[in-house]
Amino acid sequence: MRVLSPTAILGYGYPLESFEAGLAADPDLIAVDAGSTDPGPYYLGAGVSFTDRAAVLRDLRPLLRAARARGIPLLIGTGGGSGAANHLQWCGEILCEAAALEGVTARLATIPADIPKELVRDKMRRGLIRPLGPVPPLGEDDLAATTAIVAQMGMAPFQKALAGGAEVVLAGRAYDPAPFAALPVQAGLPVGLAVHMGKILECAAIAASPGSGSDCMLAALERDGFIVEPTNKARRCTITSVAAHTLYEKSDPTHLPGPDGVLDLSDCHFEAVSSGAVRVTGSRFVPAAEPWLKLEGARRIGCRTIAVAGVRDPIMIRAMEEVTAGVKQRTADNFRDLAAEDYTLRFIVYGRDGVMAELEPERGTAGHELGIIIEVVARSQAQADTICSFARSTMLHFGYQGRKATAGNLAFPFSPSDFHGGPVYRFSLHHLMLVEPGDDLFQPEFSDLGQPNSPPRSPSLCAVK
Repeated sequence: MRVLSPTAILGYGYPLESFEAGLAADPDLIAVDAGSTDPGPYYLGAGVSFTDRAAVLRDLRPLLRAARARGIPLLIGTGGGSGAANHLQWCGEILCEAAALEGVTARLATIPADIPKELVRDKMRRGLIRPLGPVPPLGEDDLAATTAIVAQMGMAPFQKALAGGAEVVLAGRAYDPAPFAALPVQAGLPVGLAVHMGKILECAAIAASPGSGSDCMLAALERDGFIVEPTNKARRCTITSVAAHTLYEKSDPTHLPGPDGVLDLSDCHFEAVSSGAVRVTGSRFVPAAEPWLKLEGARRIGCRTIAVAGVRDPIMIRAMEEVTAGVKQRTADNFRDLAAEDYTLRFIVYGRDGVMAELEPERGTAGHELGIIIEVVARSQAQADTICSFARSTMLHFGYQGRKATAGNLAFPFSPSDFHGGPVYRFSLHHLMLVEPGDDLFQPEFSDLGQPNSPPRSPSLCAVK
């Protein structure tokens, strides 16, 4: 079975020549991931996409046209970027517009991934919710303030949609390999190989050299292994590039957990079969003893204001710890009527530890100039503006040992110097939930997508059957 992955995330783009080369290999499935938690909690909490609408429409049109012309499924995971109801609605409207513009029709299955807050609360109180990684146990306050909760679906909902006659599947939050592996597993191919293949295809040509998330990758899956290769002749898969991507974002190199079980790569083998293709064998799948699902949720914690400045005074650079600590103390004193939880003030110092913060091992080294972001998060935008303005002006004129340049400590590249960051969210759920008999999750909703020469329609207006 051949699977074509056009791009790492729907909206990131891909060369049409690469896509056509992939189609020439006669794929059985076109699958694409459309989201991630990588951009942070804002997009889930605010219900907006981190990809551009026009870019998603541009990417969808050739995919939809090719899939319908060849009579093969098009599967989309984590629709709209975060996979909650608002994201599915947004992506579904674009899909309907693409179908209308291309003059194609299809049987559409939309698979929501939203989890009712009441269900989570009940399971939390019964001890059936547990932290995933170094996060605290879920509390009542965090749950109450959470604006959206999704669970990461595995292959089964995609397979149910396909069994129901779906030709196009738009899923909510999904395990990244699921849309790539679901059809091969349904056809009887080995689960371990299919999931590992999906793990590599999810980021498209990032697993090639040179890697790119905006180019196509093709996989051919057999019963004893699979071959991956980019469709762009300017790229090639190597043993190193494919093996490295297998370890991508994983804390354990041989055991990769997911919603259906664990991918065991203890006996995995990578072999170059041509100048640009790699064959993978030995991947096994161990089904989960209990069905646990990953929950993702976000809550609003306030509003952000930032100021950007530069420092080139070597004396101030050496005294930066003293300066930032002093400005924080002066700000706390000025706003002493506010509680500690009412705001946060942070200095992100690039050139010293702006990327790794307290984890930076080279804290003693600094360049001849530093870039500073002054960030304030407070309960309201007005409050964040006021505190950021005070911290910025205090740092601008702050006195430190050996100071000579009394005209001002900071160089501002922009006027105005302060910028509204808008609402701020944080992940409030990064937990596992035990699935019990009777939990009605991930049910496909079928509708008719597109009619020739008809105006675009949202999924809610399509003919539900």
